[in-house]
Amino acid sequence: MSLHINADPGQIAGTVLFPGDPLRAKRIADEVLRDVVQYNTVRGILGFTGVTTIPNFGEVRVSVQGSGMGMPSLSIYANELFNEFDVETIIRVGTCGGLRDDMKPGDLVIAQGACSDSNLNRRRFKGLDFAPLADADLFIAAVLAARARDWKIRAGNILSTDLFYADHDPNEWKMWAASGVIAVEMETAELYTLAARKGRRALSVLTVSDVLPTHEAMNAHERETSFHRTVELALAAAFAK
Repeated sequence: MSLHINADPGQIAGTVLFPGDPLRAKRIADEVLRDVVQYNTVRGILGFTGVTTIPNFGEVRVSVQGSGMGMPSLSIYANELFNEFDVETIIRVGTCGGLRDDMKPGDLVIAQGACSDSNLNRRRFKGLDFAPLADADLFIAAVLAARARDWKIRAGNILSTDLFYADHDPNEWKMWAASGVIAVEMETAELYTLAARKGRRALSVLTVSDVLPTHEAMNAHERETSFHRTVELALAAAFAK
C-alpha cells in the first residue's frame, strides 16, 4: 500500500516525469498532456496522468509526479512508484546550479552520474562507495535527441547535495568543479541508486537556473516555467526507438 500516493491500480503510467516542484508538475500536465486525470493530492505533492504525442513514435501515456525537494523526499515517492505502481522509467525534469563559468541560465544538463555529500548510500552500502549512474540507453537517447535538435547541452557528472544553503563553506562547489563536476542539485544520486537497486530506468534532464561562478540566475517565475526543453528531451529519450 502506498502511503503518500493515493492512486488506484493502473492510474500511473509506466513512464513518469518527476519534477521536484508540484506546481511544475501541474504546469507540465496542463501544457504538455491532454485527457489529464489527477491521481494525487496527498500532502500537496501532485500527480497526473495523461497522453501526449511523440513525433515519429505516436501517442503515449505518461504520468507526471512531484517529488518534493531533496533526496529524502524524492526517495519516498520514487520507492512507492517503483514498488507499489510498477513504474519502469522515471525521468527527473528539474533545475540545477551550473559549476562552469562558461554556462548560462537556461543551459541544458543531462546527468550521466551523480556524486553526493549525502550519507544515504554509505548507510546502504555499509560505509563503501556506490557510483549512481543514469540508465545508459536513456542517457544516450537524450544526448542524441538534443543533437538532432541542434541544442547545446552539457552532459556529465553532477553533484546531489543535502544542503541548499552551504553556509559551512560557500566555496565548497569549487572542489567538485575542479574534478569535472558540471552542476549541482539535490535529488539525482538517490533516484539513480534506487533505479539501479530495483532494476528500473532513470535519468535526470535539467535546466541551469543559476551559475555559481558568475552569479547569473533565473528569477522564481523562470525557474517554475523553464521546463519545455527538458520535458521534450525526457519524452524523446523515454520513447526512443
